Amino acid sequence: MHNFTNKKILNWHAYLQLQAQHCKDSRLKTFYKAGTYHDDTLLKDVEFVALDFETTGLDPKQNSIISIGLVPFTLDRIFCSRAKKWYVNPQDNLEEESVIIHGITHSDLKGAPDLRRILNQLLDELTGKVVVVHYRNIERDFLDLNLRALINEGIIFPVVDTMQIEAEIQNKQIQGFFNWLKGKKPGSIRLGNSRLRYNLPGYQPHDALTDAIATAELLQAQVSYYYSPETPIKNLWL
Repeated sequence: MHNFTNKKILNWHAYLQLQAQHCKDSRLKTFYKAGTYHDDTLLKDVEFVALDFETTGLDPKQNSIISIGLVPFTLDRIFCSRAKKWYVNPQDNLEEESVIIHGITHSDLKGAPDLRRILNQLLDELTGKVVVVHYRNIERDFLDLNLRALINEGIIFPVVDTMQIEAEIQNKQIQGFFNWLKGKKPGSIRLGNSRLRYNLPGYQPHDALTDAIATAELLQAQVSYYYSPETPIKNLWL
């Protein structure tokens, strides 16, 4: 598993080119060869794709992806007509607790392809774009480990994590002696709670496509409030 939780890649474009030289799977090689933006590319010039998974549980070492939703977008527009959603046949069993959360049942997954069968389509949608997620340890770790189990190779790519951005914003807002004196605590960084602070509408959570759209809208709002279209992508991606 690529453990990049606390590791900063200094040059993602060069790193992906290096990965292309070493990976064996032709689909991953094509994905890596396409590369990504250079560090100094401005946010206004970046094509993003918001990505969300629903899973059988929360442990990527034991659980697997059962639904994928994604939507391409820029700072100015979300391309809902190009959104995609797939159900995925899991590599493990559905857990009752996860069914209660996302509402996906065995009947929903009947006849669903496994991840290998939709991998080309998925990578086509991600190639050359910057992936945006709300909590990178789900999307990046699950895709990496699920692919390792299926094709013996994992995957790594840069992401913008709206949860991480919101955590940093909340922590900055409670700094200072008077805030400490008042016992001020950071606000919730869950997707729905984060959206409320920007007056974004409430959506029904735990649907992969709805959450992907919600994440795209959240990043647009975060950039509008706290950054600028002229901010370089290196300031946000991990």
